[in-house]
Amino acid sequence: MRKFPLAAAAFAVVLAAGTAQAQQGGTRLRGEVEAMSGSTLMLKTSDGREAKVMLTPGFSAGGVVPAKASDIGKGAFIGVGARPQPDGTLLAVQVVIFPETMRGTGEGHRPWGVLPDATMTNATVADTVSQVDGANLVLSYPGGEQKVTITPDATILMAGAAEASELKPGVQVAMTASRQADGSYSASRITIAKSGAKLPF
Repeated sequence: MRKFPLAAAAFAVVLAAGTAQAQQGGTRLRGEVEAMSGSTLMLKTSDGREAKVMLTPGFSAGGVVPAKASDIGKGAFIGVGARPQPDGTLLAVQVVIFPETMRGTGEGHRPWGVLPDATMTNATVADTVSQVDGANLVLSYPGGEQKVTITPDATILMAGAAEASELKPGVQVAMTASRQADGSYSASRITIAKSGAKLPF
């Protein structure tokens, strides 16, 4: 099993890793680990279902920890899941601060299938203006830029390493998985919430 800076590809958003995961095809699963036996994960999903997930050989695990708007500096590479505003700017719902090793992952602006009418922007922070418990950002990527407002309602996460040994009962996880013929799922990447991090999507 490899360490993975963030759920995956994610995200992907989670999610690149967690964030990036949400941008890929497949079924988005989020919930609490009930049991882990070998490479089989039993998950209680956020909507109350039980799901059996087979983690593929060599699967990647990544972690996310809570972060603040003040952790987002000029030049940082981040992923922002957001809703469009009437003035053409974006209101952030979820922000993932990527490590330098993931710079350029999924770079660009596109629809975000996790929420209706939402977008995902993986880009470099070209400018930032701090405000109380939030910030206004200008995100730059090849071919364009987006203006984003981060309020206290946004979930802000920072990507980091994780180990398979952290997949214990009660741990919150997220992944994009493939549905199998018998109703179970298969996943090659998984994001682990650490230090009380919230995984809303």
